[in-house]
Amino acid sequence: MPEFSLQQALNVALCHACEDDDRVLIFGEDVGTLGGVFRVTDGLRDKFGEHRVFDTPLAESAIMGMAVGLAVAGWRPVPEIQFDGFSYPAIDQIANQVARMHYRSRGVLNMPITLRLPSFGGIKAPEHHGESLEALFAHVPGLKVVAPATPSEGYHLLRQAIADPDPVIFLEPKSRYWHRETFDPTEPAEIPPPGTSRIARPGEHGTLVAWGAMVARCLQAAELAAEDGVELEVLDLRWLKPIDADGLARSVARTRRAVVVHEAPLSAGLGAEVSALITERCFADLRAPVQRVTGFDVPYPSGALEDEYLPSVDRILTAVQTTLEYRRG
Repeated sequence: MPEFSLQQALNVALCHACEDDDRVLIFGEDVGTLGGVFRVTDGLRDKFGEHRVFDTPLAESAIMGMAVGLAVAGWRPVPEIQFDGFSYPAIDQIANQVARMHYRSRGVLNMPITLRLPSFGGIKAPEHHGESLEALFAHVPGLKVVAPATPSEGYHLLRQAIADPDPVIFLEPKSRYWHRETFDPTEPAEIPPPGTSRIARPGEHGTLVAWGAMVARCLQAAELAAEDGVELEVLDLRWLKPIDADGLARSVARTRRAVVVHEAPLSAGLGAEVSALITERCFADLRAPVQRVTGFDVPYPSGALEDEYLPSVDRILTAVQTTLEYRRG
Protein backbone atom coordinates (compact mmCIF):
# COMPACT_ATOMS: atom_id res chain seq x y z
CA MET A 1 0.00 0.00 0.00
CA PRO A 2 1.47 3.41 -0.93
CA GLU A 3 2.59 6.01 1.62
CA PHE A 4 1.69 9.68 1.25
CA SER A 5 2.45 12.88 3.10
CA LEU A 6 -0.52 15.23 3.52
CA GLN A 7 0.97 17.47 0.83
CA GLN A 8 1.26 14.52 -1.56
CA ALA A 9 -2.24 13.25 -0.73
CA LEU A 10 -3.72 16.66 -1.54
CA ASN A 11 -1.77 16.73 -4.80
CA VAL A 12 -3.19 13.33 -5.76
CA ALA A 13 -6.70 14.44 -4.80
CA LEU A 14 -6.42 17.49 -7.08
CA CYS A 15 -5.04 15.33 -9.87
CA HIS A 16 -7.88 12.82 -9.58
CA ALA A 17 -10.47 15.61 -9.41
CA CYS A 18 -9.11 17.12 -12.64
CA GLU A 19 -9.09 13.71 -14.33
CA ASP A 20 -12.68 12.99 -13.31
CA ASP A 21 -14.19 16.38 -14.16
CA ASP A 22 -13.04 18.68 -16.97
CA ARG A 23 -14.74 21.59 -15.24
CA VAL A 24 -12.23 21.62 -12.32
CA LEU A 25 -9.89 24.62 -12.51
CA ILE A 26 -6.95 25.22 -10.16
CA PHE A 27 -5.54 28.72 -9.79
CA GLY A 28 -3.85 31.05 -7.34
CA GLU A 29 -0.52 32.64 -6.52
CA ASP A 30 2.37 30.46 -7.77
CA VAL A 31 0.26 27.30 -8.10
CA GLY A 32 1.20 26.79 -11.76
CA THR A 33 4.89 27.17 -12.60
CA LEU A 34 6.15 26.77 -9.03
CA GLY A 35 3.60 24.14 -7.99
CA GLY A 36 2.59 26.10 -4.90
CA VAL A 37 4.65 27.26 -1.92
CA PHE A 38 4.10 23.86 -0.30
CA ARG A 39 4.17 22.01 -3.67
CA VAL A 40 0.58 20.83 -3.30
CA THR A 41 -0.07 21.66 -6.98
CA ASP A 42 3.31 20.40 -8.17
CA GLY A 43 3.18 18.95 -11.71
CA LEU A 44 -0.51 19.65 -12.27
CA ARG A 45 0.03 22.41 -14.84
CA ASP A 46 2.28 20.12 -16.90
CA LYS A 47 -0.35 17.37 -16.77
CA PHE A 48 -3.51 19.39 -17.39
CA GLY A 49 -2.24 22.51 -19.16
CA GLU A 50 -2.14 26.17 -18.25
CA HIS A 51 -5.78 26.61 -19.27
CA ARG A 52 -6.81 24.51 -16.22
CA VAL A 53 -3.94 25.16 -13.75
CA PHE A 54 -2.72 28.74 -13.82
CA ASP A 55 -1.08 31.50 -11.82
CA THR A 56 -2.87 34.68 -10.78
CA PRO A 57 -1.68 38.12 -9.68
CA LEU A 58 -1.07 38.72 -5.95
CA ALA A 59 -4.65 39.90 -5.49
CA GLU A 60 -6.68 37.71 -3.17
CA SER A 61 -9.96 39.56 -3.63
CA ALA A 62 -9.55 39.22 -7.41
CA ILE A 63 -8.85 35.48 -7.04
CA MET A 64 -12.15 34.97 -5.24
CA GLY A 65 -14.03 37.29 -7.57
CA MET A 66 -12.71 35.25 -10.50
CA ALA A 67 -13.87 32.08 -8.75
CA VAL A 68 -17.40 33.48 -8.45
CA GLY A 69 -17.57 34.31 -12.15
CA LEU A 70 -16.19 30.92 -13.17
CA ALA A 71 -18.67 29.10 -10.90
CA VAL A 72 -21.57 31.04 -12.40
CA ALA A 73 -20.28 30.05 -15.86
CA GLY A 74 -20.38 26.36 -14.94
CA TRP A 75 -16.81 25.63 -13.83
CA ARG A 76 -15.72 24.09 -10.53
CA PRO A 77 -13.03 26.50 -9.30
CA VAL A 78 -10.42 25.38 -6.75
CA PRO A 79 -8.56 28.59 -5.88
CA GLU A 80 -5.66 28.71 -3.45
CA ILE A 81 -4.75 31.64 -1.23
CA GLN A 82 -1.11 31.19 -0.39
CA PHE A 83 -1.31 31.70 3.38
CA ASP A 84 -4.28 32.05 5.73
CA GLY A 85 -3.31 35.56 6.79
CA PHE A 86 -3.48 36.69 3.17
CA SER A 87 -7.18 35.82 2.99
CA TYR A 88 -8.35 38.94 4.85
CA PRO A 89 -8.47 41.07 1.65
CA ALA A 90 -10.72 38.38 0.12
CA ILE A 91 -13.25 38.31 2.97
CA ASP A 92 -15.59 40.69 1.15
CA GLN A 93 -15.82 38.42 -1.89
CA ILE A 94 -16.12 35.30 0.29
CA ALA A 95 -18.81 36.62 2.65
CA ASN A 96 -20.79 38.83 0.26
CA GLN A 97 -20.56 36.87 -3.00
CA VAL A 98 -19.36 33.27 -2.55
CA ALA A 99 -21.46 32.52 0.53
CA ARG A 100 -24.64 34.35 -0.57
CA MET A 101 -25.02 33.63 -4.27
CA HIS A 102 -27.14 30.49 -3.87
CA TYR A 103 -29.47 32.26 -1.41
CA ARG A 104 -29.51 35.50 -3.39
CA SER A 105 -30.45 33.72 -6.64
CA ARG A 106 -33.25 31.76 -4.90
CA GLY A 107 -31.35 28.54 -5.54
CA VAL A 108 -30.75 29.13 -9.24
CA LEU A 109 -26.96 29.54 -8.94
CA ASN A 110 -24.65 27.18 -7.09
CA MET A 111 -21.16 28.12 -5.96
CA PRO A 112 -19.13 24.88 -6.25
CA ILE A 113 -15.96 26.63 -5.10
CA THR A 114 -13.34 24.95 -2.93
CA LEU A 115 -11.01 27.54 -1.42
CA ARG A 116 -7.76 25.84 -0.38
CA LEU A 117 -6.13 27.73 2.45
CA PRO A 118 -2.83 26.66 4.08
CA SER A 119 -3.77 27.38 7.68
CA PHE A 120 -2.90 27.39 11.37
CA GLY A 121 0.59 27.63 12.92
CA GLY A 122 3.36 25.29 13.92
CA ILE A 123 5.98 26.14 11.27
CA LYS A 124 7.37 29.28 12.96
CA ALA A 125 6.38 31.48 10.04
CA PRO A 126 6.48 35.31 10.08
CA GLU A 127 3.44 37.47 10.80
CA HIS A 128 0.41 36.93 8.53
CA HIS A 129 1.65 33.44 7.61
CA GLY A 130 -0.09 31.66 10.50
CA GLU A 131 -3.72 32.23 11.47
CA SER A 132 -6.61 30.16 12.79
CA LEU A 133 -9.67 31.52 11.00
CA GLU A 134 -12.11 28.63 11.27
CA ALA A 135 -14.57 30.49 13.52
CA LEU A 136 -14.64 33.47 11.17
CA PHE A 137 -15.58 31.33 8.16
CA ALA A 138 -17.88 28.99 10.11
CA HIS A 139 -19.88 32.00 11.27
CA VAL A 140 -20.81 32.97 7.69
CA PRO A 141 -24.07 31.30 6.53
CA GLY A 142 -23.60 29.55 3.21
CA LEU A 143 -20.06 28.32 3.78
CA LYS A 144 -18.89 24.85 4.72
CA VAL A 145 -15.57 24.50 6.56
CA VAL A 146 -13.28 21.47 6.61
CA ALA A 147 -9.92 20.79 8.30
CA PRO A 148 -8.16 17.46 7.69
CA ALA A 149 -5.76 16.00 10.24
CA THR A 150 -4.16 13.16 8.26
CA PRO A 151 -3.12 12.43 4.65
CA SER A 152 -6.02 10.04 4.05
CA GLU A 153 -8.47 12.61 5.43
CA GLY A 154 -6.85 15.25 3.26
CA TYR A 155 -7.39 13.17 0.14
CA HIS A 156 -10.98 12.15 0.80
CA LEU A 157 -12.18 15.45 2.28
CA LEU A 158 -10.71 17.44 -0.61
CA ARG A 159 -12.43 15.16 -3.15
CA GLN A 160 -15.72 15.61 -1.28
CA ALA A 161 -15.24 19.37 -1.08
CA ILE A 162 -14.62 19.70 -4.82
CA ALA A 163 -17.67 17.55 -5.58
CA ASP A 164 -19.87 19.61 -3.26
CA PRO A 165 -22.30 22.04 -4.96
CA ASP A 166 -21.76 24.52 -2.12
CA PRO A 167 -18.67 26.61 -1.32
CA VAL A 168 -16.19 24.90 0.99
CA ILE A 169 -13.34 26.54 2.90
CA PHE A 170 -10.64 23.88 3.01
CA LEU A 171 -8.18 24.60 5.85
CA GLU A 172 -4.92 22.70 5.40
CA PRO A 173 -2.78 22.45 8.58
CA LYS A 174 0.63 23.59 7.40
CA SER A 175 2.48 21.85 10.21
CA ARG A 176 1.06 18.51 9.05
CA TYR A 177 1.99 18.81 5.36
CA TRP A 178 4.93 16.43 5.86
CA HIS A 179 3.20 13.91 8.12
CA ARG A 180 3.09 10.57 6.34
CA GLU A 181 0.50 7.81 6.32
CA THR A 182 -0.08 4.61 4.39
CA PHE A 183 -3.42 4.38 2.62
CA ASP A 184 -4.99 3.51 -0.71
CA PRO A 185 -6.87 6.50 -2.18
CA THR A 186 -8.77 4.19 -4.52
CA GLU A 187 -10.14 2.01 -1.71
CA PRO A 188 -13.89 2.78 -1.28
CA ALA A 189 -13.89 1.48 2.30
CA GLU A 190 -11.58 4.34 3.26
CA ILE A 191 -14.05 7.05 2.24
CA PRO A 192 -15.69 8.72 5.28
CA PRO A 193 -19.23 10.03 4.78
CA PRO A 194 -19.34 13.84 4.38
CA GLY A 195 -20.16 15.74 7.55
CA THR A 196 -18.92 13.08 9.96
CA SER A 197 -16.31 13.15 12.68
CA ARG A 198 -13.79 10.42 13.44
CA ILE A 199 -12.74 8.74 16.66
CA ALA A 200 -8.97 8.91 16.34
CA ARG A 201 -8.45 7.05 19.61
CA PRO A 202 -11.12 5.32 21.73
CA GLY A 203 -11.31 6.00 25.45
CA GLU A 204 -13.63 5.95 28.42
CA HIS A 205 -12.57 8.64 30.91
CA GLY A 206 -13.03 11.77 28.82
CA THR A 207 -13.17 13.12 25.25
CA LEU A 208 -10.59 15.41 23.70
CA VAL A 209 -12.25 17.27 20.79
CA ALA A 210 -9.90 18.74 18.18
CA TRP A 211 -9.31 19.36 14.47
CA GLY A 212 -6.38 19.92 12.15
CA ALA A 213 -2.94 19.74 13.74
CA MET A 214 -4.35 19.67 17.26
CA VAL A 215 -5.60 16.11 16.70
CA ALA A 216 -1.99 14.89 16.75
CA ARG A 217 -1.29 17.01 19.84
CA CYS A 218 -4.29 15.45 21.61
CA LEU A 219 -3.15 11.95 20.65
CA GLN A 220 0.19 12.73 22.30
CA ALA A 221 -1.64 13.85 25.44
CA ALA A 222 -3.81 10.73 25.42
CA GLU A 223 -0.73 8.50 25.18
CA LEU A 224 0.78 10.15 28.26
CA ALA A 225 -2.50 10.02 30.18
CA ALA A 226 -2.78 6.31 29.45
CA GLU A 227 0.48 5.76 31.33
CA ASP A 228 -1.41 6.89 34.45
CA GLY A 229 -4.42 4.73 33.70
CA VAL A 230 -6.56 7.50 32.17
CA GLU A 231 -7.98 6.46 28.80
CA LEU A 232 -8.95 9.51 26.77
CA GLU A 233 -11.00 9.41 23.60
CA VAL A 234 -9.76 11.74 20.84
CA LEU A 235 -12.49 12.98 18.51
CA ASP A 236 -11.34 14.51 15.22
CA LEU A 237 -14.21 16.79 14.11
CA ARG A 238 -12.99 17.09 10.46
CA TRP A 239 -16.09 19.08 9.36
CA LEU A 240 -16.21 22.35 11.32
CA LYS A 241 -19.33 23.56 9.50
CA PRO A 242 -21.56 21.65 9.70
CA ILE A 243 -20.34 20.03 12.93
CA ASP A 244 -21.13 16.37 13.47
CA ALA A 245 -23.25 17.11 16.55
CA ASP A 246 -24.53 13.53 16.79
CA GLY A 247 -21.03 12.04 16.74
CA LEU A 248 -19.87 14.61 19.26
CA ALA A 249 -22.78 13.82 21.58
CA ARG A 250 -22.28 10.06 21.31
CA SER A 251 -18.65 10.35 22.38
CA VAL A 252 -19.21 12.74 25.29
CA ALA A 253 -22.31 10.91 26.54
CA ARG A 254 -20.14 7.82 26.80
CA THR A 255 -17.05 9.37 28.44
CA ARG A 256 -19.01 12.07 30.39
CA ARG A 257 -16.16 14.60 30.31
CA ALA A 258 -14.90 16.83 27.50
CA VAL A 259 -11.96 19.10 26.72
CA VAL A 260 -12.01 21.12 23.47
CA VAL A 261 -8.61 21.97 22.00
CA HIS A 262 -7.92 24.49 19.22
CA GLU A 263 -5.26 26.94 18.08
CA ALA A 264 -7.46 30.03 17.72
CA PRO A 265 -7.94 32.54 20.55
CA LEU A 266 -10.35 31.54 23.32
CA SER A 267 -12.96 34.28 23.05
CA ALA A 268 -15.69 33.50 20.48
CA GLY A 269 -13.60 30.66 19.10
CA LEU A 270 -15.15 27.54 17.60
CA GLY A 271 -14.55 25.82 20.94
CA ALA A 272 -17.38 27.91 22.36
CA GLU A 273 -19.77 26.50 19.73
CA VAL A 274 -18.58 22.95 20.42
CA SER A 275 -18.96 23.45 24.16
CA ALA A 276 -22.51 24.77 23.69
CA LEU A 277 -23.45 21.75 21.56
CA ILE A 278 -22.07 19.40 24.22
CA THR A 279 -23.99 21.19 26.96
CA GLU A 280 -27.23 21.20 24.96
CA ARG A 281 -27.05 17.51 24.15
CA CYS A 282 -25.16 15.98 27.08
CA PHE A 283 -26.03 18.16 30.09
CA ALA A 284 -27.42 15.27 32.11
CA ASP A 285 -24.45 13.05 31.29
CA LEU A 286 -21.65 15.49 32.10
CA ARG A 287 -19.71 14.97 35.31
CA ALA A 288 -17.72 18.21 34.92
CA PRO A 289 -17.96 21.48 32.98
CA VAL A 290 -16.49 21.41 29.48
CA GLN A 291 -12.92 22.72 29.45
CA ARG A 292 -11.26 24.63 26.60
CA VAL A 293 -7.53 24.68 25.79
CA THR A 294 -6.83 27.28 23.12
CA GLY A 295 -4.53 29.97 21.86
CA PHE A 296 -4.56 33.24 23.76
CA ASP A 297 -6.60 36.38 23.03
CA VAL A 298 -3.73 38.06 21.21
CA PRO A 299 -2.78 38.40 17.53
CA TYR A 300 -1.38 35.13 16.21
CA PRO A 301 2.32 35.45 17.16
CA SER A 302 5.30 35.10 14.87
CA GLY A 303 7.57 32.08 15.14
CA ALA A 304 9.60 33.10 18.20
CA LEU A 305 6.52 32.97 20.47
CA GLU A 306 4.55 30.27 18.70
CA ASP A 307 5.42 27.48 21.16
CA GLU A 308 4.11 29.60 24.03
CA TYR A 309 0.90 30.37 22.15
CA LEU A 310 -0.15 26.96 20.84
CA PRO A 311 -1.90 24.49 23.18
CA SER A 312 0.79 22.24 24.64
CA VAL A 313 0.46 18.68 25.87
CA ASP A 314 0.94 19.96 29.44
CA ARG A 315 -1.91 22.47 29.08
CA ILE A 316 -4.18 19.76 27.67
CA LEU A 317 -3.37 17.35 30.50
CA THR A 318 -3.93 20.08 33.09
CA ALA A 319 -7.43 20.64 31.67
CA VAL A 320 -8.05 16.90 31.74
CA GLN A 321 -6.99 16.79 35.39
CA THR A 322 -9.42 19.63 36.15
CA THR A 323 -12.32 17.66 34.69
CA LEU A 324 -11.31 14.47 36.48
CA GLU A 325 -11.03 16.21 39.88
CA TYR A 326 -14.23 18.24 39.53
CA ARG A 327 -16.75 17.62 42.25
CA ARG A 328 -20.21 19.15 42.36
CA GLY A 329 -20.82 21.30 45.45
